[in-house]
Amino acid sequence: MALGALGWLLQSESRAERLLALTGLTPDALRAGLGDPAVLGAVLDFLAAHEPDLVDAADHLGVAPEVLAHAADRLPR
Repeated sequence: MALGALGWLLQSESRAERLLALTGLTPDALRAGLGDPAVLGAVLDFLAAHEPDLVDAADHLGVAPEVLAHAADRLPR
């Protein structure tokens, strides 16, 4: 689910730039961390912090926004 959400985020240059700016991730760190629960959790936390994106991403993924918002809780940390 986190990878799907990331794919959705990266479809928009402005969302992608905001993700990098607010999480402190670099494009290289993001690519390297695609299998890292901490990076994936940061992506999900980013979405959960901005309701319009959360709702749109959840709709794109076919899940309820609450499910997407709490998906980071299920990642091993």
